Amino acid sequence: MTKAQTTVGIIEDEATIRDVVRRYLELEGYRVIESADGAQALEMLRESTLDLLLLDVMLPGVDGYSIARALRNAPELRSRHADVPIIMLTARGAEHDRLAGFDLGVDDYIVKPFSPREVVARVKAVLRRSRGDTDDASAPLDFGRLHIDPRKREVLVDGQAVTLTAKEFDLLWLFARHPQQVLTREQLLTEVWGYDFDGDESTVTVHIRRLREKIERDPANPEFILTLRGAGYKFEPQ
Repeated sequence: MTKAQTTVGIIEDEATIRDVVRRYLELEGYRVIESADGAQALEMLRESTLDLLLLDVMLPGVDGYSIARALRNAPELRSRHADVPIIMLTARGAEHDRLAGFDLGVDDYIVKPFSPREVVARVKAVLRRSRGDTDDASAPLDFGRLHIDPRKREVLVDGQAVTLTAKEFDLLWLFARHPQQVLTREQLLTEVWGYDFDGDESTVTVHIRRLREKIERDPANPEFILTLRGAGYKFEPQ
């Protein structure tokens, strides 16, 4: 099934979040249908077939847990949506909240606030798992002392977990997927921050400095992320 044939549903009452996520998914080639409240969502689900559902927990009318429960159990929905992967979008990230969702058959949780690029990455990962597709461009990468797992969004340096911000991880993953390729600051801004980013190129400089502090033995003399004066940056695999 191609992306163009893949339909993602978004049930989210905050219009700004819904619109941004929809735009990022559509840029990736997905078909998107959306709803702003629980009652409207149930009607949408009765009439549509989805490949994946992004579901807010706190919704007016009918909450996200009730919708997930209906998808898995209600006869009029179960035949159409029993196996559809569900990613919950929530401001409630406590363990008991996550466990409540997993007990209902939820596949993943994304806690607000989040990066829309992270949402797209999670959508791709959950779709791959649901389709049994493990041979893809998001397999973990190893570069000697540096290990990057995009599915878990996990980075290990010398076997130790390193905590990166969402943007730091996106930046590192972009470099890792384009080893020895010179990337300009403009390219990095477009790919990591998005085409509508209003900041300036110094943002890239700051994030690369912080990233080097976390993954390089000597940030002043980096091994992985090299600066090419007047050109940009290059990732040098070890």
